[in-house]
Amino acid sequence: MSNELIEVLTKTGEEYRAKISNDSRFYLEVDIGNQGEKMGYPLIKEEYDGVKAIVPLKTPVTGVRVRVDGRTFVHYAQLESGIAIPGYVAKESGLPHKAYKPNDSMILNFA
Repeated sequence: MSNELIEVLTKTGEEYRAKISNDSRFYLEVDIGNQGEKMGYPLIKEEYDGVKAIVPLKTPVTGVRVRVDGRTFVHYAQLESGIAIPGYVAKESGLPHKAYKPNDSMILNFA
């Protein structure tokens, strides 16, 4: 399953590449399980349903915004693509990553 997880995380990073700014306070949430399901991986859907990757955005998107305490992401890891995922998911994937350093205050964008 780790090859499938790697593919899901890689494709997610590629999908949002043009919108990512590694140190932004604005972000979108992407459900890893749903991404896996869209790609035809039911085991990823089952294992990671409800697990969110965050996509730090260059600019905010139109729609509702909610302020979130940056400490929410204390155990997140940032992949080379710029998306941030829970640390345990990063370890399970085996992809290169570093500790994610969120802003003190983050702003979740709902598109």
